[in-house]
Amino acid sequence: MDFVSVRIITGDVARLVAFYERATGVSAHWSTEDFAELRTTSATLAIGSTRTVPLFAPGSARPADNHSVILEFLVDDVDGVYENLTGFVEDFVNEPTTMPWGNRALLFRDPDGNLVNFFTPVTPSAVEKFAR
Repeated sequence: MDFVSVRIITGDVARLVAFYERATGVSAHWSTEDFAELRTTSATLAIGSTRTVPLFAPGSARPADNHSVILEFLVDDVDGVYENLTGFVEDFVNEPTTMPWGNRALLFRDPDGNLVNFFTPVTPSAVEKFAR
């Protein structure tokens, strides 16, 4: 089994896709106006409209209601990313901070309130763990 993607359900696909394209520098691949994917080398961030929810089960997902998941992106220079996103991201949860597990992390919220973590490994063990 391989983990391949995370899907965010939103009431405004275009807005959320534009946010993630700007934040990540990755261009979206659109399937329909209700579904787009930002594909990276390791996983895909899928963004789907609330109109897609009934295809699974009515009421099975709600937009802008995540309080337990953090979307994490490995970046080369989290401090540089922070500078680049300042003035664009409206809700920074923290500035770049070195965590006890060895990553320098930047936590912020996307326009739907989902937590996003951009991080760079900085200790030898963290660098080894995420070696590309």
